[in-house]
Amino acid sequence: MAQTPRPIEITELAALKALAQPRRQRILQQLTLGGPATAAILARGLGLNTGATSYHLRELARYGFVEDAAGQSPRGERWWRAIPADRRFPPRSRQTPQTRPVLDELNRHAYAADLELFERLQRASTTDDFAYSRSELTITEAELGAFFEEYIALLNRYKRTPDQAPPGARTVHTRLMAFPAPPNPEDAS
Repeated sequence: MAQTPRPIEITELAALKALAQPRRQRILQQLTLGGPATAAILARGLGLNTGATSYHLRELARYGFVEDAAGQSPRGERWWRAIPADRRFPPRSRQTPQTRPVLDELNRHAYAADLELFERLQRASTTDDFAYSRSELTITEAELGAFFEEYIALLNRYKRTPDQAPPGARTVHTRLMAFPAPPNPEDAS
């Protein structure tokens, strides 16, 4: 198994803005799920302009989200790869008035992209490798924090590089969303 990455909290407003840009999110998702690629490959696959894609890749690299994938091509093309990390954002209570709307926008685009990808791939699939669950827990804020850390630890137990993966392994995209249920209107009376 791969070494467990230490959590990195992204608080710099410029880095958050770089990540919140929808095209950059799509590029980063493609590199994460599909592996290393050139700007031209990404542009074709995502329906983007190659020059703009190169610019977005440089911006993602500037903040440590992607890097050169040296040795990918004997023809001297510049290949990029996503940098794996346990990236986290400040909790709501520590978000500034400047970072809160950026994080809201980042999450809005990320959730929509994940849901679109899930629905598209599930419709096209004939396999049983789509796991999803919906549940309710009655827990404290501290217990939710502990639950989240246990979830991350579980994910990290299964993270491995492609050369460490067993035969038949494939990349699986996961997302955890946990949020308080709306108040019950009957409790107000």
